[in-house]
Amino acid sequence: MWRECCRLSSTLLLAGSLALPAAAATVPGPQDVSIPLPGAGIFGSTLDMPALLYLPAGLGPFPVLLFSHGRAGSTQQRHQLKYPLGRSQLAYWLGKGFAVVAPIRPGYGNTGGGDPEYHSARMLAAGVCSSHPDYRQTAAGGSVAVQAALRWISQQPWGAGQPIVLEGQSVGGLLTVAVGASSPPGVIGYINFAGGAGGNPEKSPGQSCEPQALAALYADFGRHTTLPNLWIYAVNDQYWGADEPVAWHQAFAAGGSPTYFVHAPAVADGDGHGLSRHASALWATEVDAFLRRLPALAQRWSSPPPER
Repeated sequence: MWRECCRLSSTLLLAGSLALPAAAATVPGPQDVSIPLPGAGIFGSTLDMPALLYLPAGLGPFPVLLFSHGRAGSTQQRHQLKYPLGRSQLAYWLGKGFAVVAPIRPGYGNTGGGDPEYHSARMLAAGVCSSHPDYRQTAAGGSVAVQAALRWISQQPWGAGQPIVLEGQSVGGLLTVAVGASSPPGVIGYINFAGGAGGNPEKSPGQSCEPQALAALYADFGRHTTLPNLWIYAVNDQYWGADEPVAWHQAFAAGGSPTYFVHAPAVADGDGHGLSRHASALWATEVDAFLRRLPALAQRWSSPPPER
């Protein structure tokens, strides 16, 4: 079954969050770590994919949030990526007692490895796309990095055997949906913030390249998804507009997975696509509610901590 929330009231948005560990007063600095990506380097060598690791207070082990960043429009902008997620997300997840892992995938930052997420979509004018993009290739190319990060987490003393939640922004949201369809070990659910590909808000605000192709791809993923999942899109998403995300989710939900769709109110500064980077008051209540529905977390948080 699925649900669509067309509007969140101010009361709901400002409601209290889960009765979990208190949010950290300050966000700690990350640890720079390296995740091996076999076959992604020169001549099929192993590529060392950099990632930022944030650990909450305490001794661990911890539940884990694996975050997948979005895709900037130009090669130069993609190579400038240093911090994959914003402070509001970090404060939220660390405050819940999660370790946060944020890889910088091939094609971004200084990672190297070409551009496996290339899809050829290019908007020429409003509603006019230059080609037939291959969004399946984008999903497949980026999913390799996400799957490698999952394997790496399973080998870390603070994360081995712990529940993992996936979260992605924009193209990272698309990758999160793709990986979620494979039911990877340890993953208990995922959150898709503004997931999609092929948009250009300067040349074609609110209209992406061949959105029907993404609907077909999401429908395919939906037929193979059993993990609980939450999709959150702002009504003023400048990349996709208000209607296409609803159509994408309806195509996905037809597969029968336990999925929830939230149409968040317009972001005041116009950056609806960047909803996940904005203040947690705009999205935390719905994420809180989703996490409560995950049995592995509900049981964990309702049980007293083990004696040390």
